[in-house]
Amino acid sequence: MELRQLRYFVRVVELGSMSRAAIDMEVVQSGLSQQISRLEGELATRLLQRTSKGVYPTEAGLAFFQQAQLVLRHADEAVRAAQQSRLSGTVSVGFAPTTASMLGLPLMTAVRQRYPEVRLHVVESLSGHLGAMLNARQLDLAILFDTDPGRRWSVMPLVEERLFLMRARCDPPLPEKVKLSDVRGLPLLLPSPGHGLRSTLDQAMSGKRLSRLQPIEIDSLSMLMDAVRAGLGCTIQPRAALARLANWQQDLEIAEISDAPLRRLNSLCSLSDDELSPAALAVRVVLADCARELIRSGAWQGAAAVRSRSRAGAAA
Repeated sequence: MELRQLRYFVRVVELGSMSRAAIDMEVVQSGLSQQISRLEGELATRLLQRTSKGVYPTEAGLAFFQQAQLVLRHADEAVRAAQQSRLSGTVSVGFAPTTASMLGLPLMTAVRQRYPEVRLHVVESLSGHLGAMLNARQLDLAILFDTDPGRRWSVMPLVEERLFLMRARCDPPLPEKVKLSDVRGLPLLLPSPGHGLRSTLDQAMSGKRLSRLQPIEIDSLSMLMDAVRAGLGCTIQPRAALARLANWQQDLEIAEISDAPLRRLNSLCSLSDDELSPAALAVRVVLADCARELIRSGAWQGAAAVRSRSRAGAAA
């Protein structure tokens, strides 16, 4: 039994005519009549008496009519309740430039499709700045690379990215893979200390007892990649750094850094669950779904999903 059949039946009884009910509900009369017949067959009883002057409910039809009206009223109330409780409000999300190039548009598209009344405020900045904004409650969610367990955050390890040495094309060409020790002595262009990627690299260099990096520090991904393209130095970045560079293969070459522990971890960080609005909680789920789908489809190259449960940071 379908709600559509109940609506057809109730309208036929109210108007006393199959033809008028079909016109009123904008359906073909034969289709309406067929649905009523199916309803009577399912109930194994005749609901309508058809005469040359119109259609009248039988005793069974009259009893069914009263209950059908009640069911439809409840169904309409359920629809109104669902519509009135749609998620709404503003959710602020922070991305580092490399992550924004992969996740920004997919997230905006998915949120508009799933929750059209939720408004996104998207911030693109270096990860160190995003962490400060999240801690100051200026963001609801952010993808961060260097998470502080002392902060009261909910942290979900989400994506692990391989890192690559990138430079302007020259001879001899780069091999397919290099080791971190191979970058000693190269002119490097990197973000300044305090940002997630730099912290990862400094820690890796220290662990291998290599000299600390002394790069030119550029806190702008677009400027940094322009400098690499111009031959001013090399950089170490995930492949997502190339996402906004059209035809980068003409000017740049890359080699994967093969040191097994050297990966960049993207963690989905948010305020604690009790501080997030229902809309922010929903967007957090959508963001994780988008990341996994990009990896599954192969669109996020050099990345792998992290299968791990979220953890909440302890109160500071």
